[in-house]
Amino acid sequence: MTFPGKRIDLDGGDRVCLFIGAGMSAESGVPTYRGAGGIWGQYNYREVACQRAFDRQPGVVLDFHEQRRAGLLACAPHAGHAHIAALQARYPGQVSVVTQNIDGMLQRAGVAVAAELHGSIWRMRCAAHGLSDDRAGANLVTRHCALCGRWLRPDVTWFEDQVDGAVFDAAMRLIAASQWLVAVGTTASVYPAAGFLPFAREMGVRLVEINPEASDMSDLFEQVIRQPASVALPALLPLSR
Repeated sequence: MTFPGKRIDLDGGDRVCLFIGAGMSAESGVPTYRGAGGIWGQYNYREVACQRAFDRQPGVVLDFHEQRRAGLLACAPHAGHAHIAALQARYPGQVSVVTQNIDGMLQRAGVAVAAELHGSIWRMRCAAHGLSDDRAGANLVTRHCALCGRWLRPDVTWFEDQVDGAVFDAAMRLIAASQWLVAVGTTASVYPAAGFLPFAREMGVRLVEINPEASDMSDLFEQVIRQPASVALPALLPLSR
């Protein structure tokens, strides 16, 4: 497959922020949220993915999330994930990653993620005592706090939750300090995360989209690559000249 765009030369010292969406994981077989076969076409979030549901039936909500973890462990990171890890090793300090995904696929590939905008399904949180250990890569999750016995909830941003302002602020600083923002597999339809794209453009950051399908903000990008991430990332961001 011929690469259709202009390559980014990291050897010149440019900093790149990769803005990762659900399409990146879809290539590994992880279901998306709103597309064909997406999770919210099969489940009602009011029953399994909001605080009210958790308060009403915590066991049911946790069963749903354990089912999702088991499904994630049946999937493996692809060549695009591995390439990002290799880029970070080859160009330390030049390649940052901001992700909307909660699935831990990037981390399983050895990628250093600077900002998890919506948390991680592999962490659990007590309302009184905060986070438990990160269990990425192992479907072993304790349901009750060891200190107080309360139900633990997944450390993810559910529907109706407020986002973590500190994480979003950190992501904005990374984007503003970059020369390039490469959006990978994002529909650009979930706010406030989608607001990073017009923000980057206002800051003079150059925008590239990697997505087999058009997104809600494709018109913002100076370069659009209609290829899967496993193909497009190594071509757009080669490890060396």
